[in-house]
Amino acid sequence: MNADIDTPRKRRTEHGLLPGDPSVEKLLERIVRVDHAGEYGAVRIYRGQLAVLGKTGTGDVIREMADKEREHLETFDRMIGDRRVRPTALMPVWHAAGYALGAATAMMGEKAAMACTAAVEEVIDEHYAKQAAALGDDEAELRATIEQFRADELEHRDTALEHDAEQTPGYEVLSAVIKRGSRLAIWLSERI
Repeated sequence: MNADIDTPRKRRTEHGLLPGDPSVEKLLERIVRVDHAGEYGAVRIYRGQLAVLGKTGTGDVIREMADKEREHLETFDRMIGDRRVRPTALMPVWHAAGYALGAATAMMGEKAAMACTAAVEEVIDEHYAKQAAALGDDEAELRATIEQFRADELEHRDTALEHDAEQTPGYEVLSAVIKRGSRLAIWLSERI
């Protein structure tokens, strides 16, 4: 009997790739590049929020989430080096834009800062879920990291919602704008 028929094959990352899709190597580079950029952007958003709200009770909540994002960034910093992936060329943009978004929403008030977190984390949840689904058993460690970070991001979203994110005046519009910007940042960081 043929061994390929008798034993199930482990799902590999290339499973499901269609003509025109990036190669497995490019896919993995994109995943590491964009996740590194995203965690860097999250750190910058929280830094901007803390510049405004750092001495408030909400600042303590933000600080806890920021600490977790720094841990995520440290992980992707290591992966960038270990996997020899070029970081996005847009890091200077995300440096300024992340801080500006964080500070601007914090200046709008504590609820708006939480609305920013909720919106960003909802997009990251979708993003990480797609990445985890694309990774096979050959990338089990990367998939496990992404799934753990996804759980952390969902916890941040829930924390933001518990702190009245949805009570922000104009919440739907603010959330939609931040989500659109986050999706654009993801798309650009994968490619540039």
